Amino acid sequence: MRRKHLHLVVGDANDTGKATTRVNWQGRIIAVQCRAWVWRYQTHNRTHHHLGFNLWVEGEAGGKEDAFIIAVSDKQHLKMQFRIGDRIKGTAWPCIKAKHEIADFYRAGGLKRLESAEDDPDAKLFPVVGPPPPLAVFAERGARKLDAKRWRKSCFTCMWANKSAVEIEYKFGEIKRYRQETFCYGPKFCPLYDMGAPRPVPYFDSFIPFMDEEWMDENCTSGRGEHD
Repeated sequence: MRRKHLHLVVGDANDTGKATTRVNWQGRIIAVQCRAWVWRYQTHNRTHHHLGFNLWVEGEAGGKEDAFIIAVSDKQHLKMQFRIGDRIKGTAWPCIKAKHEIADFYRAGGLKRLESAEDDPDAKLFPVVGPPPPLAVFAERGARKLDAKRWRKSCFTCMWANKSAVEIEYKFGEIKRYRQETFCYGPKFCPLYDMGAPRPVPYFDSFIPFMDEEWMDENCTSGRGEHD
């Protein structure tokens, strides 16, 4: 299964970073994950902002065949209940200068299901597949760091898995840095889960970067127990 993303730039972009040309796309969903961006400041704060859902699609966008990510809203997901195996089509705008998105396309519209996924009678307990719950559930549960290799190899199809754009307050109020990180909103007892190594959070006047260790995950998920 391909993990390559299509980064298609169509038309010009204005000062807000919004492309002036919309594209048509269609394809089969291979993953549905929470759409969020994360704000980091040293180890004083790791805030997750929940925006909607990301659809990983294998198909065609703007006349090119590839794998790509479509960003949709919580309202659109509540209406259509996207799931792996669905074939859908719609329109969207290329993400240009959208630093809080990992998607290739956003502002999706004209969504239509061409074919519905069939239930898999042999599906395992983990990873958890199926339509994700409403976005408010993710915000309430909180996220833990998820090893990037584990996200890619074992958890990619899980509805609790997440890959987010991250904004780092490198020099407070003046300089920001950006990267992507992987997280998990799933139950703490999941046998597939692996936190991975602590993550460095650089700051301009610190010779040694601050490290996001396990205690931040415990703080973000303090509202639920081991089996929640």
